[in-house]
Amino acid sequence: MSTPPMEKPNAVLGGTQPLVKYGGLNGNALLYAVVGIATCGFSLFGYDQGLMSGIIASRQFNTEFPATKQHDVNDVHAGTVQGSVTSCYEVGCFFGALIAFFIGDKMGRRKMMFGGAVVMIIGTIISVTSFGPGDTSGRGNVGGFVQFIVGRVITGFGNGANTATIPSWVAETSKAHNRGFLICMEASTVAVGTVIAYWIDFGLSFVDSSVSWRFPIAMQILFAMILIGGVAVLPESPRWLIAHGRPDEGLRVIAALDARSIDDPVSVADHKKIVDALQAQMAAKSNKTRDLLKMGKQQHFRRALVGASTQLFQQIGGCNAVIYYSTVLFENQIGLETQLSLILGGVLSIVYMIFALTSFFLVEKVGRRKLFLWGTVGQAVSMFITFGCLLPGRATSAKGAAFGLYFFIAWFGATWLPLPWLYPAELNSMAVRTQANAVSTMVNWIFNFTVVQVLPTMTASIGAYTFLFFGCINLVFLPFIYFFYPETTGRSLEELDVIFAHAHLTQRRPTLVAAELPKLSDHQIQEMTDRYDIHGGDQAEDPEAYGAAVNQGAPDTTLPPVHPHDHANDGDATRVPTPTA
Repeated sequence: MSTPPMEKPNAVLGGTQPLVKYGGLNGNALLYAVVGIATCGFSLFGYDQGLMSGIIASRQFNTEFPATKQHDVNDVHAGTVQGSVTSCYEVGCFFGALIAFFIGDKMGRRKMMFGGAVVMIIGTIISVTSFGPGDTSGRGNVGGFVQFIVGRVITGFGNGANTATIPSWVAETSKAHNRGFLICMEASTVAVGTVIAYWIDFGLSFVDSSVSWRFPIAMQILFAMILIGGVAVLPESPRWLIAHGRPDEGLRVIAALDARSIDDPVSVADHKKIVDALQAQMAAKSNKTRDLLKMGKQQHFRRALVGASTQLFQQIGGCNAVIYYSTVLFENQIGLETQLSLILGGVLSIVYMIFALTSFFLVEKVGRRKLFLWGTVGQAVSMFITFGCLLPGRATSAKGAAFGLYFFIAWFGATWLPLPWLYPAELNSMAVRTQANAVSTMVNWIFNFTVVQVLPTMTASIGAYTFLFFGCINLVFLPFIYFFYPETTGRSLEELDVIFAHAHLTQRRPTLVAAELPKLSDHQIQEMTDRYDIHGGDQAEDPEAYGAAVNQGAPDTTLPPVHPHDHANDGDATRVPTPTA
């Protein structure tokens, strides 16, 4: 599957060898191509979210599959069926992420994405060719309904594998200064896919046949084909290549991403830094699945839990109450006409996209931690507004609930939409990044499934109190974020290993160390990595005693001098803060 890179006949900068290209691209152009294909994968994820919002309660779909038709707003049975048809996709996504956990690191980023896209195409074809009991041609039966559900599960399986893999691919091909921007760009395009799906659903709602739902579902194949074409020519993660015995190819990818030759001193230095870190990890003879449970200097378990918690909080905060079911909520809970509900759902998706795009710039300027905190407060306030407007049960006040939904989606799009895809990818160590990202993605999909499954039943049974529940849940997030979410903005992936090791050895919270530790140069990172023996030195520890402290003697917390050729932002700092009595 690997594509030989193209080479430029002349060399530039510090090297003598030809420049390396992949798909005719190098430097920023190559990096943006990687992100562009990643955004296509996440747009496909968002497309399905918007897709079912406009289809699940449409007349044409309900005619084809009568079990999904709600006869009134209190029809709990039909609401539960709608939840099952929608959420079965998330079941497939969960198992796709589970597969990525076990074989993702062995297969590599590109092969996992390629396979995921192929599986999605197969699942889409199965769904599109389903004919339900209400089919006017007489070809359908209840088996067609089962086929539709099976097709959605298979499509979800491919998407789960992709969403567990894509963030690692982007994180490992970008650098600290633009990693947040690029991953947020990739994750925020979930909203772009949602916009496309909403308006395609609206346009085809005027078509009085099954084409109104078959065509939007079939459109998923287009996204998958673009993803396949992209990963066929773009490079593998350089860190993955080096970790799997292909250092020369890893060097070529590094050189191509830097728009340099393979013998350029900068490319060689970047390559050596990754090689040294990975060799230290491999020297420890680790078992990656078991290492995920380790605390100690690496803090793998803590970092995995924090990363996974972002996906948990994203889902139970109520986002899918708005995204998947906005048109149903506008019609059933607020009491608007079907056509107007579809239009408002489409406008909501545009608001969603606009605010999601602002996260590109906010994530580096404001920082991850502040966005998590402010986004949580904004979401809670939005849900309380929606609850307050729906509680009286009058049509006039219920229309105010529409503002609450719009206000929520604006906060969500700018903060909680992209951050849970960025944060675990950069927080976790390379040694367990594939497994940790897969775990966080599995958490996303299992709670995505839970919310999407129970929401129609909740709104049919407890009505406005559904939104009170989500508002209160958001408030619970705040102390967890404050005490356990360190700021990662501007830090390299290797620098974060140093932060967690230092926090462990000095018995301080990583949030405090991250706030106080100055930006480190490459020389300082390497010196502290060696001093703390971050990637090794655990042989003397009982291999079964995961979580046991590894701290022989008082650690030296003196910050190494900045190497003359490095340029840290705060190179004059000489000591890392230590605990005081």
